[in-house]
Amino acid sequence: MFRSFAFLPLLALSATTLAQTTPAARNAALNAPLPADQAAMKAHVMFLASDAMKGRDVGSPEFDIAAQYVAAQFYAAGLKPMGDDGGYLQKVPLTGYKIAGEGKASWTAAGGAAVPLAFGKDFTPAANPAAKATNVAAPLVFVGYGLEAPQYGLDDYAGVDVRGKIVAYVGGAPAGLPSEVSATFGSAAARQSAAAKHGAVGVIAIADVRKAGRGAPSFASVTKGYAAERITWAQPDGTGSASGAPLLGTLSPAGAAKLFGRAWPALAKGAARKTLKVRPATAAGTLSIASATNFRAIPSSNVVGMIPGSDPMLGKETVVLSAHLDHVGVGKAVNGDTIYNGALDDGIGIASLIEAAKRFKTATPPKRSILFLAVTAEEKGLVGSDYFANHPTVPIGDIVADVNLDMPILTYKFEDMVAFGGDRSTLGPIIARAVAGIGVGLSPDPMPEQAIFVRSDHYRFVQKGVPSVFLWPGEKGPGKAAIATFMDNCYHKPCDDLSQPILWDQGVRFVDANYRIAREIADAPQRPVWNKGDYFGLLFDGPIAP
Repeated sequence: MFRSFAFLPLLALSATTLAQTTPAARNAALNAPLPADQAAMKAHVMFLASDAMKGRDVGSPEFDIAAQYVAAQFYAAGLKPMGDDGGYLQKVPLTGYKIAGEGKASWTAAGGAAVPLAFGKDFTPAANPAAKATNVAAPLVFVGYGLEAPQYGLDDYAGVDVRGKIVAYVGGAPAGLPSEVSATFGSAAARQSAAAKHGAVGVIAIADVRKAGRGAPSFASVTKGYAAERITWAQPDGTGSASGAPLLGTLSPAGAAKLFGRAWPALAKGAARKTLKVRPATAAGTLSIASATNFRAIPSSNVVGMIPGSDPMLGKETVVLSAHLDHVGVGKAVNGDTIYNGALDDGIGIASLIEAAKRFKTATPPKRSILFLAVTAEEKGLVGSDYFANHPTVPIGDIVADVNLDMPILTYKFEDMVAFGGDRSTLGPIIARAVAGIGVGLSPDPMPEQAIFVRSDHYRFVQKGVPSVFLWPGEKGPGKAAIATFMDNCYHKPCDDLSQPILWDQGVRFVDANYRIAREIADAPQRPVWNKGDYFGLLFDGPIAP
């Protein structure tokens, strides 16, 4: 990859060059005149990614100011308020939760006395987002991965009764699965959901049996970060949203050996194989776990506006354009800078959302309604979009598609685009026509191992069965080097600011492509459906092509 911006136009100064100039020269470069459409995009990012906004972390006054800014822009664009109480803001009751202390865990073998499990050596507890106090005492059953996917030959619960029991599993996912499917399996949530379906009262992970990686963290890393605060949205009683059987904690191999005794070496050997094939095994005794979780209310907001559809029937349906407003705030100093501004991630996504709204408002009214959604807490785990998907301000069944705008890297003239998830539904041909309309083609996912389709806000709509797409500038020409330069040097770092050589004309092209996609969806006679047999369409019970 290139390690400089030599391939960019000479007028585009690099971040290093801007940092080395005098303040007057730097301001002259940053404030150089642009055509009106480019200037409009840049103006939004100049505000949202300014040092004054301190990285727009959720729960901060600066995030709230950013939300009010987007609301004002929605008003100026003529959007209908679709938040709470007739306004643009949808209140999102976030809650921070973390474990209180080290908890207690013990193992009582059949006919024996309770033996404590040592914190950080045998066992590390997990915070339960759904309860202030967790007390579970139950038999323990090892179920391999703890997954169910009959279409991929996985059924770890076949022939085993886990009702009223704790399920133990090893992390990761089987080799050979498509990366997006593997990433879906790789989460603790997948195990928790499967365990709850079969009546388990809790789940526990066993670390360091398989190679650490996605969905399989090491015991040392779990223990190091066990007390970190995590964020979800709150239920009315102040506890957090959660589904599935609670994750009670993580066992080390030494801890697992204490519980499964002489059966453990064979279980561990089988679980360590590339293709895990382990029969369920019940430990002879009772595992007891007690822990407490502390909660902290973090009020926040999504920003929601709409252009109502013009068609008497299709207008009842809605196309969503989404982008996340938050970034990661103030953090560890890098080259003396502690503010993580979030210009590309996702200031430009929000700017694109606003400019797309303005374009829709000045064009022929769309047949379907268009909802513009700026969400909070994407950086905390897609929490704001999850809240909206569970508390939509329009009926969720009437949402026909989500077009997500997240972190387009616009430091080069892009020659192709990548549509994450586009090939999974009838959105595919629509996307192809849209990008052709701006003079580029579609390229396949260049980094499938990253499973990007499941890692941004559109995925919360996917989980509700809604066909969705996340469009990115591609790697052709200078793209591969430019993307690598940003990801290596400025992703989630203070240098993701206006000193980057952002090409605002490429921002206008990005808006154009996404506008064309949303426009065709809005005016099409039929709503999008998942392709026949698509894994995500079937998993989340979405509309499927015949």
